[in-house]
Amino acid sequence: MIVYLVRHAETAYNRDGRGLGRTDVRLTPFGESQAAAVGRRLAASPIDRVLCSPLARARQTALAIAGERPGIVEPRDELIEMDVGATDGMALPELRAAYPEFMDRWSGVDCASARMPGGGESLEDVAVRLRPLMAELRSAEDTAVAVVSHNFTLKVLLCGLLGLELARFRALTVDLASLTTLSLREGRVSVRAMNDCCHLFGLNLDPGQRSF
Repeated sequence: MIVYLVRHAETAYNRDGRGLGRTDVRLTPFGESQAAAVGRRLAASPIDRVLCSPLARARQTALAIAGERPGIVEPRDELIEMDVGATDGMALPELRAAYPEFMDRWSGVDCASARMPGGGESLEDVAVRLRPLMAELRSAEDTAVAVVSHNFTLKVLLCGLLGLELARFRALTVDLASLTTLSLREGRVSVRAMNDCCHLFGLNLDPGQRSF
């Protein structure tokens, strides 16, 4: 089976360099153009299902991927972004000033267990809720599935599928509206493409904009 991992397209939070977790914001007009570009890229792919976070920015991107294939979009609560607690909406300099102790831990070797300030989640929390979905993907008999989610959630999902330690999540890049393609076969996972943004070239904005 082929699995297409897609990060949602641009929101105002991403555009303005602010952290974004559970706040439910829609795509900017440029983000809608990015989502449409992903949809065109995957239009000819034999996608059986599009699994997506229930947040609007992911659902909009998922609908663009589904295109003329009605009824294949499935919102999944486990694909929602990590709860970043009190840091939602903060720019990185604000975050560093407000929570220096957290940032020291977040930057260190035990970052996976560091829970976001103000009652948020840790990467380990996200991994726990993703385990059933990972098992589902490994056993699915679909030809191809698209998974539309968020920065931290996709990185945790990739770590799990590829057998990487969660602390290695920063080694992975998933830009806005990027496409990462995996092949799942007989219990093995191989990477066909990583953080592919070719479909975004020509949209007049650097596809490498990302949140913290």
